[in-house]
Amino acid sequence: MISSEEFYNELRLQLEKGLPFVAYRKPVIPNSPGVIKAFLQKDPELYRTTDYLESGFVFAPFDEKETAILIPVEYADYLETTFNNSETSRLSKIADPGNSKNLLEKEKHIKLVQKGIDSIKNKSFKKVVLSRKEVIQIPSSTKPEPIEIFRDLTVKYPEAFAYIWFHPKVGLWLGATPETLLGLERNRFKTMSLAGTQKYEGTLDVNWGEKEKEEQQLVTDSILEYLKPISEKIEITPAYTSKAGGLLHLRTDISGTDAEFRVSTHMNAGNMKKLILALHPTPAVCGLPKGPTKKFILENENYNREFYTGFLGELNLKKTLQRSSNRKNRENQAYASITKTSTLFVNLRCMKLEDNKAVLFIGGGITKDSNPVAEWEETSNKAQTMKSVLFK
Repeated sequence: MISSEEFYNELRLQLEKGLPFVAYRKPVIPNSPGVIKAFLQKDPELYRTTDYLESGFVFAPFDEKETAILIPVEYADYLETTFNNSETSRLSKIADPGNSKNLLEKEKHIKLVQKGIDSIKNKSFKKVVLSRKEVIQIPSSTKPEPIEIFRDLTVKYPEAFAYIWFHPKVGLWLGATPETLLGLERNRFKTMSLAGTQKYEGTLDVNWGEKEKEEQQLVTDSILEYLKPISEKIEITPAYTSKAGGLLHLRTDISGTDAEFRVSTHMNAGNMKKLILALHPTPAVCGLPKGPTKKFILENENYNREFYTGFLGELNLKKTLQRSSNRKNRENQAYASITKTSTLFVNLRCMKLEDNKAVLFIGGGITKDSNPVAEWEETSNKAQTMKSVLFK
């Protein structure tokens, strides 16, 4: 473990060299110190994964037909530092240019949402998640400071997975996502159902409308259906209100076990991929059913989501498990069990930095009861996650 200043200086140096890297902080557990981790790739190669059996940090696009990118552990240096949630911002923020008030973009998104509603009413699908991108021009006098933006994201959103990811052949992405795609250790996996959005007004004790409840239940039911072929031992929690930055969502936690998916050095090729693709893209970022809604998205959104609503995170990293100290035979304490764990998150609330431009990606779930104008407002609310670290 190194000091915070050393850690961020190493990130800056890696970026100056134009070498790939990722730095990230998992959601902080209350009353527990968080850790910020980084993998600094030693060469500029673009490594990919198709079966998800390698070890490293994976960065995958929305369209699973496109290949996921990997920063392999064997070609990277690993760093970590203690998370300090009391740091003050060092960013040179800019004034909000007000892109979200662009009437043309608003009109386009409202028409897209209405088209989605019409398709639902015509029984094409039950729910679809429609998104847009918002391009923010950063004045040439203000140079973007990606490392400081990441630093701000970790402090501002402790309950999210905050990250900065860079590859010279792909680009620079930052985000703070509230949604877990998959947690996997040995033969136990966990995921979540997340849907419904409203502003956080200082309390978790809020009322949810029928539209949000229906949407969240649709997401939960579909995930359970996708997981049926994988495990019959599935547990779910009741839906509850979960905070993510300045927003609230309805959330259900889902977990299961299955010996077939034990993560070990003997893991069957294809099992990991089968589990990931059972969940990705989730109903919370694509829709229901998966096939027709994905087709509708690709044909109607009129832009490339790239890595937005894809997934990212730790893939098959080694973890040492110490034997219980309650065992009578103390000699066994010298032996530790080594397993592999994966922790993947859905890439929501993110942006891509390009020269003097920040590209924000935002979307929302559409059901038969959706209101197109309200859906536009919801995307504007979600955009504040990224805007809050860019604007004064």
